[in-house]
Amino acid sequence: MLNGNLKLAIQKKGRLTEKSLQLLKNSGLEIEDYSERLIISARNYELDILFLRDDDIPEYVQDGVADIGIVGEDIIFEKKADVEILKKLGFGKCRLSLALPENNSLENINELNGKKIATSFPNILNDFLLKNNIKAKIIEISGSVEIAPSLGVADLICDLVSTGNTLKLNKLKKSFDVFDSQAALIMNKNLIENAEKYNILKDFLFRIESALKAKTSKYLMMNAPKNSLEIIKKIVPSLKSPTIVPLADETMVAVHAVIPSDEFWNIYKKLKEAGASGILLLPIENMIL
Repeated sequence: MLNGNLKLAIQKKGRLTEKSLQLLKNSGLEIEDYSERLIISARNYELDILFLRDDDIPEYVQDGVADIGIVGEDIIFEKKADVEILKKLGFGKCRLSLALPENNSLENINELNGKKIATSFPNILNDFLLKNNIKAKIIEISGSVEIAPSLGVADLICDLVSTGNTLKLNKLKKSFDVFDSQAALIMNKNLIENAEKYNILKDFLFRIESALKAKTSKYLMMNAPKNSLEIIKKIVPSLKSPTIVPLADETMVAVHAVIPSDEFWNIYKKLKEAGASGILLLPIENMIL
């Protein structure tokens, strides 16, 4: 589709698909139901979306088939893709970790010397071993890595861990962490040479950042006694000075502020002790600073 649109590659089906699409919608893009289609266009923006296997996304962006992509950092580094990471997106978080049979122990990382480790991430694992001066044999397996120790194929595994339930089912336990991963927005390094597309990208990135900031923030509203205002202003971790609005009761004011989402439950008791009442916490759709 040589239409001049910015081309974004995302995972067709998997753990990043829905959150990637939701991020685009939160950024004001109208996305139609893609169903089984491999490419669609946003109705209200100069953007085409390509739906690919996550393993293929770094290479498509590297080669310029797609201009940008959303993919896990684990895939980016495993494929050793020559792309630029524009922004980490805060979702799809997981950890590449070593795991061993429940009845075995691994107290020191040097005990990995001489061991056989099964993994689908040989490049990341090899970098980890080199960094720690460990000589171990890497057994590359494309799937079902968890069963390798029970089959006698390997002593340990190196695989993605989120909840740890899969490890428990296979009577494995987590040991050392190898690599932390989350979804990231990547760019073809030559895109900057295309002025028209690069301008679209700058606006697109602004929208993404606005949606991400809104997701991690809440709008706090409360009534407070005037004589407690200085105390409350010190309690509230506002991005800027809170908004103070007079009320009909001249001894009271309304206080409005944007705060980090995870801070509210750390401060609400202090706010009530300072005399705050009618406390409301509201979601923010977008935030432009």
